[in-house]
Amino acid sequence: MEKKDFEAWLDNISITFLSLTDLQKNETLDHLISLSGAVQLRHLSNNLEILLKRDFLKLLPLELSFYLLKWLDPHTLLTCCLVSKQWNKVISACTEVWQTACKNLGWQIDDSVQDPLHWKKVYLKAILRMKQLKDHEAFETSSLIGHSARVYALYYRDGLLCTGSDDLSAKLWDVSTVACWEWSSGAKTQHFRGHTGAVSGSADFTVKVWALSTGTCLNTLTGHTEWVTKVVLQKCKVKSLMHSPGDYILLSADKYEIKIWPIGREINCKCLKTLSVSEDRSISLQPRLHFDGKYIVCSSALGLYQWDFASYDIVRVIKTSDFSNVSLLGFGEIFALLFDNRYLYIMDVRTEELISRWPLPEYRKSKRGSSFLAGEMSWLNGLNGQNDTGLVFATSMPDHSIHLVLWKEHG
Repeated sequence: MEKKDFEAWLDNISITFLSLTDLQKNETLDHLISLSGAVQLRHLSNNLEILLKRDFLKLLPLELSFYLLKWLDPHTLLTCCLVSKQWNKVISACTEVWQTACKNLGWQIDDSVQDPLHWKKVYLKAILRMKQLKDHEAFETSSLIGHSARVYALYYRDGLLCTGSDDLSAKLWDVSTVACWEWSSGAKTQHFRGHTGAVSGSADFTVKVWALSTGTCLNTLTGHTEWVTKVVLQKCKVKSLMHSPGDYILLSADKYEIKIWPIGREINCKCLKTLSVSEDRSISLQPRLHFDGKYIVCSSALGLYQWDFASYDIVRVIKTSDFSNVSLLGFGEIFALLFDNRYLYIMDVRTEELISRWPLPEYRKSKRGSSFLAGEMSWLNGLNGQNDTGLVFATSMPDHSIHLVLWKEHG
């Protein structure tokens, strides 16, 4: 057939084909395929693959690809990474998607990181740690043995745990190596002595501020009508009529009230504010207090109360089904650490849901001093893959040992 005649025939066939129903079109194609030979079938295969399997991630501009990828959840994106090397490269470099996914998991974001492939790796690490928390497999336990009488005082900082006991000794432990160290010289030792009697808490309803350099008492703060069970010293981070950023603030708590004191050069400093959750003292506070310079958080029989430090207003009350026996250990922007007689709990404060728990042995409660404490606290403001190490919780035991809960290393 001449080219001119063929083109006229093809035009007529095309017009007729377009007028057919979908079913008729399919039957026409089936008939043509049945009449085709190897050359025609190969031609169809090559052209259909181009038409039907178009790689939009490869064809679209990178910015538009990133915009489309933001609508997919991380699990789907990980599956898409398996499609091809090109897809994996583009998806892995979608920084905003992976940063958002990490934030949703409670992970800290460092915007200074320039590597475009960094945040997918961080997400994979984050999802593993969060799965361990959900499955109650993120921690491990250890014990410190060395005291011969009741351990009633614990203090932790920078990997070192200080313990005070009725055996008239204090010990400094490296929780990672379970070794004791001399406080003053740094020499390794078993323990050191120096007390002539047991140390008591503020049972006279006062708070004393001491100068460590001279050993003299700088201030005696009065006003409490109950035994002072907790004191916290912290720099203020917000401005108000009563204080400025950088001012040292002391918080002291008894069974019903939290008092706020300015700690400066003045001898007779006055209480700035007294906080409580009930004017008639019908609701008691637990002896656990958190203050980060911006917010004050305290646990009670009704739940966690959070005050804004600039205004002293209650901004939040977090309640769970049974909060009467749950105490606060630490509170951050993302997580809170809580415990009761049986478990250590982690709460996502954004959703107010308990996301993990860890069993605790029957620990000893002491009225003469702190018998339990939280360890590393920076992870409460968001995990980052480096701050989920070391001590999580410590408590004294009836056999005079100290029970430790530690972060398990990443698998």
